[in-house]
Amino acid sequence: MDSQYSSQPESQNNGGRSVKKTLLFVCLLILGCLTLLAQTVAGPRAVQTTEKSAIRVPSQEDAMALKKIYSNLGSKTDRYWFNAYSWSLTGANAASGPHFIAMPFTPKSNSTVEQVQVAVLYKSGANQVNVSIYGDAGGVPGTLLAGPVTVTNLAAAGTCCTLTVANFTPVAVTALTQYWVVADTPLSGTGSDFAGVWNHVAKDMPVSFNRGNGWHPDSADGLPAGEVLGTIP
Repeated sequence: MDSQYSSQPESQNNGGRSVKKTLLFVCLLILGCLTLLAQTVAGPRAVQTTEKSAIRVPSQEDAMALKKIYSNLGSKTDRYWFNAYSWSLTGANAASGPHFIAMPFTPKSNSTVEQVQVAVLYKSGANQVNVSIYGDAGGVPGTLLAGPVTVTNLAAAGTCCTLTVANFTPVAVTALTQYWVVADTPLSGTGSDFAGVWNHVAKDMPVSFNRGNGWHPDSADGLPAGEVLGTIP
C-alpha cells in the first residue's frame, strides 16, 4: 500500500503544488486589495464605551427661558446610550487622527438658537472640545453660522447623563431647514489631541463625519444625542 502511493508520478505532485501556489497567490492578492480599500475609503468610526459607574447622574436642567428647538434625548436619567458603541470623536493630533462628528437638526418653526447640549464625553488628551452650528450643503455641514464655542471639563466617557453645554450668541434659524451641530477640535495646538466619544440614541438617522478630508454623509442606527435650545417667537 505504501509503495502504491509513493509511486505517484512526480509531474502530478508538481501540478498539485502549482495549484496550491496559484490559490495562495490569489488569496494574498484579494487580501491586499481589501487592505488597500480600507486604507483609502473614509468611513465613520465607532468605539465601545465601558461603563464606569452604575449610578446615573441626572443631566443639567435646561435654562428656564429657553425652549426646545430640537431634541432626541431621553429622560433625565436615561438621556442616551453610554455603555454601548458610541461615535469616536478625536482631534488631528490624537493617536487615531482626526474624526469629527455632526448632528443634523431641523427647526419646526423660525427660531433663535442660544444653546446646544450634546452627549460628548472625554477619554484622553486636553479635556476640551469645540461646538459649532453650520448650515446644510447637500446633506453635510456647509457654512459656519455660529461658533466654535470651546467647552472644557467634559464628563468622562462611560458615565451618564451629564451633557456638554455650549452657549452661543443668538443665531436665527429658519423653519423646516436642516442645520448641523458640529463637534470638532483645532487642527493644531491645545485641544488637537482630544479623544472622546459622542454617545448616541438608537434611531436610524443621517449623520456626517470628517476624517480630515472633508465632510461625508452617512446613516446609522445611532444618531448623535443632543438638543438645541433657544427662543421660538
